[in-house]
Amino acid sequence: MRDPVVEYSLRLADNCVILGQRLSEWCGHGPTLEEDIALSNIALDLIGQARMLYAYAAEREGEDRDEDQLAFLRDCREFRNILLVEQPNGDFGRTIMRQLLFSAFMHPFWQAMTGSRDETLAAIAAKAEKEMAYHLRHSAEWVIRLGDGTDESHRRCRNALEELWDYTGELFETDAIENALIGNGVAVDPASLREQWQKTVENVLAQATLTCPADGYMQTGGRQGLHSEHLGHILSEMQFLQRAYPGGTW
Repeated sequence: MRDPVVEYSLRLADNCVILGQRLSEWCGHGPTLEEDIALSNIALDLIGQARMLYAYAAEREGEDRDEDQLAFLRDCREFRNILLVEQPNGDFGRTIMRQLLFSAFMHPFWQAMTGSRDETLAAIAAKAEKEMAYHLRHSAEWVIRLGDGTDESHRRCRNALEELWDYTGELFETDAIENALIGNGVAVDPASLREQWQKTVENVLAQATLTCPADGYMQTGGRQGLHSEHLGHILSEMQFLQRAYPGGTW
């Protein structure tokens, strides 16, 4: 049986690398030069977090794989990211709404993970928590600006919220692997963060004159390797170079 810390690290890393890849699609296409740079920097933060988590997973795994191989040479069904992060960017409002929903969870998550009994994960969390605080502030300010802006920006934000809400339930899912790590003080119980996440999101949405959707059916399956059609397209671009030129280095 695989080391549960390896599996947990890969799940976190996959979330970061896939969302980082998604945000990097905005590079050169941002609505303003400043925002183009901001989204690229957020993407780099996430990819940096993914690198640390992949490197740790590879070290514990002990199978002579490195961070690049874990990111670029695993197939779609091996990725364990949640479905929210692989959803298409859409317009700027949709991208920024996805970022709010994710960051509002990950900021308190990394804060809590600084107390992990696993010293490496705690150290990664200490760095990631500061970055995620900026991601949350940035996305919240934009959601408020767009939601409380023109009729068109409000409409687009509202539609994005309604479309993405069904993917938020997966943020709070656990399974036997995570429950064991939670019991050992290595992982954080996501259920303990739900109230804070809900309060943060509702506060931002209220300022944006948007209404929090009611919970209903929630999409799931990412942690079991059951992904939407979008992940394959992401990986085809992200992994092309390494698969076309195996072992290539800069």
